[in-house]
Amino acid sequence: MAEGPLSELPIAVFDSGVGGLTVLHECLVSLPHEDFVYLGDTARFPYGRRSGRELRGFALELAELLLAEGAKLLVVACNSATAAAAGALRERLAGRVGVVAVVGPESRLAARATRNGRVGLLATPATVASGAYDRALAAEAPGATLESVAAPELAPLIQAGGEIGALVVDCVERVCAPLRAAAVDTVILGCTHYPLVRPILQRTLGRGVEIVTSGVALADEVERELRARSLERPESRRGSYRFRCSGDPAAFRRLGTRFLQLPLGEVRHVDVAFAGRDDEHEASLSGRAAA
Repeated sequence: MAEGPLSELPIAVFDSGVGGLTVLHECLVSLPHEDFVYLGDTARFPYGRRSGRELRGFALELAELLLAEGAKLLVVACNSATAAAAGALRERLAGRVGVVAVVGPESRLAARATRNGRVGLLATPATVASGAYDRALAAEAPGATLESVAAPELAPLIQAGGEIGALVVDCVERVCAPLRAAAVDTVILGCTHYPLVRPILQRTLGRGVEIVTSGVALADEVERELRARSLERPESRRGSYRFRCSGDPAAFRRLGTRFLQLPLGEVRHVDVAFAGRDDEHEASLSGRAAA
């Protein structure tokens, strides 16, 4: 372990909204000695129906905002952003910071968990359309099959907060029906919002179905990456965490407490410049990086 200016920087995490706080929760539990900064792009939530080009532009912008504050590792806690932009982020940030993302870690867990080789995926339309999980699972378990179901309404219903009512239950019943028909024995929750309704999902899928989430898998990946780069902080210290959002901080705090299951404290607003075509945005980012 090499204590120094770089190792003392926080781990940066971003997501389309508050769903990534389920990942941050696991990181805070597993790595209580590390510092974290979290950015939720609530002004542009949801990401699930956006194009790959648009998502790549959003991800590159959020990464630059976080790195401008200082970070020793970047965690992409959004499945849609990972599916569209993980490669672009690693290429753009090579030599500057390591990138850890969802999709790969939970695909490895699913490959180990399945007994009959039939794996289900619940995710946003953008994530399903990307084929990212198809490729990741095929790499880990070539003989397994993936039954993918797009759930465009589920993340917005969860993010809306409030009590879990009939709308959520009906949505879960509808999206789980194809998975039950396919007799899957393992289901990947391909959106960081979905763990909030895990009990309903488990009840609908049946207790014999293994549910795989990204939180624990990604926290393990973060720990491995820090060790590989000799960037860990001493385990004797207590880490801190802070929050940024592109939307209303009060709304983020109100919703975020439910997702994080820990106190949030202050949430600062950040401006996001890009809401149009991502080719223009990538050009602006290139100019910013060169400056």
